[in-house]
Parts: sequence; C-alpha cells; structure tokens
Amino acid sequence: MSDSENFPIDVFPETEEMDLRPGADSCYKCSACDTSCPVAEVDDDFPGPKFQGPEQWRLKRKEDTSVDESVMKCSNCMRCDGACPSGVPLSQMHNTARAEYVSEEMSMLSTEYWRNRILANYGTLARIGSKVPRLTNFVMGNSLVQQVNEKFLGITAEREFPEFATETFVEWFEKRGGSTVQSEDKRVAYFHGDYANYNTPEVAKALVRVFEHYGYEVAVPDQRCSGTPMFANGMMDDARRAAKFNVETFHNLVEDGYDIVCSCTSCSMALRQEYPELFTFDGTAEVAAHTYEALEYLRIYEDVEGDLKGAKPNFPNLAYHAPCHARNQGLDGQAVNLFSELDGLEVTDVGDSCSGISGTYGWKEENYDTSMKIGEEMFEHMEDAPGETGLTECPTCAMQMGHGSGYEIRHPLEVVESALVN
Repeated sequence: MSDSENFPIDVFPETEEMDLRPGADSCYKCSACDTSCPVAEVDDDFPGPKFQGPEQWRLKRKEDTSVDESVMKCSNCMRCDGACPSGVPLSQMHNTARAEYVSEEMSMLSTEYWRNRILANYGTLARIGSKVPRLTNFVMGNSLVQQVNEKFLGITAEREFPEFATETFVEWFEKRGGSTVQSEDKRVAYFHGDYANYNTPEVAKALVRVFEHYGYEVAVPDQRCSGTPMFANGMMDDARRAAKFNVETFHNLVEDGYDIVCSCTSCSMALRQEYPELFTFDGTAEVAAHTYEALEYLRIYEDVEGDLKGAKPNFPNLAYHAPCHARNQGLDGQAVNLFSELDGLEVTDVGDSCSGISGTYGWKEENYDTSMKIGEEMFEHMEDAPGETGLTECPTCAMQMGHGSGYEIRHPLEVVESALVN
C-alpha cells in the first residue's frame, strides 16, 4: 500500500477545517433519512438525503466526481438530521456540498444563480423595498410583474409576494425609546430576523411586550439575516459574512449578561446548529449555547404555563403547524401544550407533515408543484380542524399555510401577548 493511500482524501478542499468523515462513516445505510424526506416522498427523481450526504461523500473519495446537481433539489428542511439514528451530520454535508456545487458547477451568468442569489438575500431587497412600502407592495402585487418575475427569473407567479409593513419593527422600537424595562438581572437580546422586521412587525412587538411583561430588558442590536436562505441556496460566502457579523454582535451581548431569543425557529436553528457546524468565528459556541426560541425561554425561566392557565386571549380556535426546524429543536409540541389550558380557545395540531415551502424552495418555479404536493396533508388537516385561523412560528410556513388554505395565520407570541399583556 502506498503512503498516499494511508492519508485521508481531501474531499472538499475549501472547507478543510471541517472533517465530516467520521460522521459519513457512521452511516450504515438504514435509509431512515430517505423515508423522512418530504421531497423524496413526492418527487421520484430526487435521490434523497442519504445520496446527497454520505453516498456522495464516498463517491468523491474514490474518484474525481463533481457534486451532483440534484443537491439543489434538497429543501433544507433538515428532517433527515432528526431521523438519523447514528448522528450523521446530514444537513451539514448537504450545505457544504451545495456550496461546492454553486461555486464550481453553476455559472454566475445563469438565471438560476441570480434568482437564487436574490432569494437568498431577501433582507437586502427588503431594506430597499421597505423605504417605499406602499409603492413596493403595489408593484410586487401586480400580476404582470409576477408573470415577468416567473418568465425571466424563475420566481413562481403562483404566490402572492408578502407585503411590507408601513413601519418596520426597528423603526417602532427606536420611536418608543427602546426597552421600557431596565434590568441588571433579566436581559435578552432579540434576534428578529428580516421578515419580522420588514413584514410582520406585530410578531416582533408581541415578543418585546411579552418579555417586558416578565420584567426583561430587551436589546435589539443591528443584525443581518440568520443565513438560512443562503445555506439553502449554496451561497456560503454570503452566509459567512452574515454569520460573522451576527456572532460578533451577539457575542458581545452574551458577555454583558444577555441571552438571545428568536421568534423564528429557522433563525434559532441557524444560530444554534448551523453556525457551529459551518463556521469557527470566535464566540460562535457561546452564541449557540445562549440562543433560545422565545417561548422555549419563557418555559424554562418563567411560569408561563401557569400564567396562561385559564387566561382568555382574544383569539378564535387555531390550527397549529409545527415547522420542521422547530421539530429539529424538540419544540414541536410546545405551542399546543402551552395553549391547552387557555379558556375559550381550542388549538389543534394539524399533523407532523412538512408544509412544503421550506423557505425559498417553494418560491422557485420548478419547485412550486412539488411544494404544494408536500403541503397537501397539512392543508387537509387544516380543513378538518375546528379553527379557521392558522398558527405557526415560521414565516414561510405561514405563507404556505395561508396560500393553501386561505386562512389568516398568526404567531404563538401574539396569543401569549393577547392572554397576558393586553
């Protein structure tokens, strides 16, 4: 045997700091990941997460092959991570392989590259569009503009573009003079993300009011996108820049005694799991260890369950969907359990299926039909549930729920605010 055969093969040279081999070698081909994959369930052409991760890894160790283009069909729902019985870092392998495919196989002059870059950097466009929200909403809501987007960019015309709020959350927070509570002992830093800032500030306001109700000083630092849509589109350089900014900002706050709370489960997933898996910035581990989903934090440190018992929020019955990224963090039963003792309100879990939209995945013309097929089970369960208002923590799951059912969709923090603050 030659010396070269004794050394590990450098499969992804640009990511030499990450050695995924031990995880890949732990795969014993049980296919649990494939059976959990919502895309593989409805798309016979998608080879599934086992191929995208360990099998492709093994192929590349043996021969000089390129990353298969099917990795771009992975929706990044990350259900495969939870399904694997031996801890193979599947989503980490997918994110890395997808970044390599985009870097080495996808032309930067292609429509697909620029469509994906635009979708991945929603926050940049939102920052511009929110300057003139009424005009932007009028233009993006025009059916002719939607047809042009589909024809020239490949962004489906089947979905309504989310409207921008006339006042962003950050503008509201600054106008009120920041947090109304000052505390040396109870401090949280809010990672609101782009969507709660530009599109659903009512969710972000609810978080601030609920935490202030419990005596917390809330900090709202400058921040970038969590990176989730960038990981999903293979835009790793964009994701690295955003993550570095966020880690530096929030690590300073952690050192000052703040914990980090998120209203979006994909944002908390990124800070907790994807940052430590993909990056090695100073403070990454500390930021991950101090990040919580907002209701999870209140369940740990406050008696929110007891406080909600018998409370009567001004809400109708609700059909609740647990996002895939909430399931990955063990939070899937949280909202239903929390709200089970509310007075005059029934919350029904609409099942464990994926909503199908998976961030930017369902916005792509070529994925729209697959996205709706994945969501069919959820739509049917919503129709069977007593409530005709939806409930979820994920903004894009909310888009899919509203698109498939016609229901208004609310966030669990709004229910808590109505029950305890208003």
